[in-house]
Amino acid sequence: MFPFSQPAWKSIASSKQETRAKRIDAAVTTLSKEVGSLDAKDEEYLRASAAEIVRNISEGKWLAVNVAAAYIRRAVRVQELHNPITEVLFSEAIEQAKALDEEFQRTGKLKGPLHGVPVSIKDQFDIGGVDSTIGFSAWSNKPAEKDAGAVQAIKRAGGIPICKTNVPQTMLNFECSNPVWGVTSNPWNAAYTCGGSSGGEGAMLAADASALGLGSDVGGSLRIPALYCGIYSLKPGAGRISRQGARSSNPGFDAVKVTPGPMGRTVQDVKMLSRVLFANVPANGFEGIAPVPYRDVTIPSKLKVGYYFEDGFVRTSPANRRAVQETVVALTRAGHELVEFELPFGPKAIQLFAGLTSGDGYRTLQSPCGDDPIEKNLFLITLGPKLFGWIRRTAVWAIETIMGDPLFAGGLRNSKHSNVADYWQKNKEMAIMNKEFYELVWDKYEFDAIVAPGMVCPALPHGGTTRLSPIANNTFFYNIIDSPVGVIPVTRVDPEKDQLPADWSSKGNQIGSPILNGGLYGPSGVYNPEKMKGLPVGKCSNCLVLSYITRSHGRNRCSSGW
Repeated sequence: MFPFSQPAWKSIASSKQETRAKRIDAAVTTLSKEVGSLDAKDEEYLRASAAEIVRNISEGKWLAVNVAAAYIRRAVRVQELHNPITEVLFSEAIEQAKALDEEFQRTGKLKGPLHGVPVSIKDQFDIGGVDSTIGFSAWSNKPAEKDAGAVQAIKRAGGIPICKTNVPQTMLNFECSNPVWGVTSNPWNAAYTCGGSSGGEGAMLAADASALGLGSDVGGSLRIPALYCGIYSLKPGAGRISRQGARSSNPGFDAVKVTPGPMGRTVQDVKMLSRVLFANVPANGFEGIAPVPYRDVTIPSKLKVGYYFEDGFVRTSPANRRAVQETVVALTRAGHELVEFELPFGPKAIQLFAGLTSGDGYRTLQSPCGDDPIEKNLFLITLGPKLFGWIRRTAVWAIETIMGDPLFAGGLRNSKHSNVADYWQKNKEMAIMNKEFYELVWDKYEFDAIVAPGMVCPALPHGGTTRLSPIANNTFFYNIIDSPVGVIPVTRVDPEKDQLPADWSSKGNQIGSPILNGGLYGPSGVYNPEKMKGLPVGKCSNCLVLSYITRSHGRNRCSSGW
């Protein structure tokens, strides 16, 4: 390398970003010539749900090309403000929309249930002809040969991919940034993260820059962006949706299974994409996807719903407690039975998650980074295995004994290189936890659904995960027990309602890790209702009653205000 030349990764990143900008400019120019620079109906298209888009096209009121153009124009603006886009598919989308319009005009039939719906795709899912870098410079300029299985299903149903979206480096984090594509911010407040690892999807949907999104989840990656950005998502059980063509830097890791899933702006849209993805059973069958289509469920007139406010690992903020409480009140008024219960072995989730994911010291996970700089938000996640054993053991002892934080110490104790026996033991413990959760919760209480805080705090400011990444224990929990779970936006941070109460720090009122609670709620903590004003706050729920809970709240959508 010459003294004044820049590192190879930086040259690659600059080239990728320059190519993205040129593709955007070329598409905008073509769009202006062929479709027009603005449509009086743009706002109507953008505010429409995916189901409404399909209906209006089927009734001959709208053209797919005009809908696609409106979303592309919005996506260009959103990219300037929040940087959610990686690979640009605008020109291809316009051509696909034109073909759909011609086919509908000729036959009078829709191509499928997503006919004309603009869809954004998480960067890890292959689309033929473009890269799936997931933020690694070493994976740049190596376009995929064919579409991922889930992308094929979306296209067969008439959906129109308009772009791929940004992810965190390695995708084992919930702050959306990497050396190739940079930082993606939250459309509600650019000083805060959009979440991750499906963060670009969350930002696109929250800003009405796409109508549907495809993401994935191994520790909260579908749910955290939905919670932070005020949209809806569903993490199905593992093995429900094809992972064929979904890139990963650690493809051999399957202890906690990656689960693709739908993201949308309404419950109905999440159901709409679920129908398509669940029906997509690959012909070769090597993935073992069960041929079980989406099933419509008749919901009883009176439900028994369990709820809890705390996972026992980190204290839930007033804003996030209020989201659960408002849901409880709404369901009670609707005539349902609500039962509060204590989540069993909540802190166990992070111990198992850390122990399983760190087995080789994150060497395989980080191997594609090469000479790329490691994002600072991976510091705490990857710290444990970097420490010499005696240093880690000393740190664990000091944190547990001197600092009085056995919960934080437990996570660090388990984040280390493991041998085969350790790995088998962790898998055994995960299976036991799964079994006992069903016995101690579902069987004992006979709940129809569970309502819980999705996260302990609204969106973190950029850089917040550097020292607060373990707060995702709430989402790890449902990956460890492999339970389907959905996210519903409920409210927004309100400084008048969401201040810390006067007795928050009293000795008899302590819950969870003192270190992490201090990082959230201490004198320099990130929880600040004034600065967070207006950020979305949601909850997680068993997917059986997603649509009913939304109706009970009297809202179908968390409006973006764009």
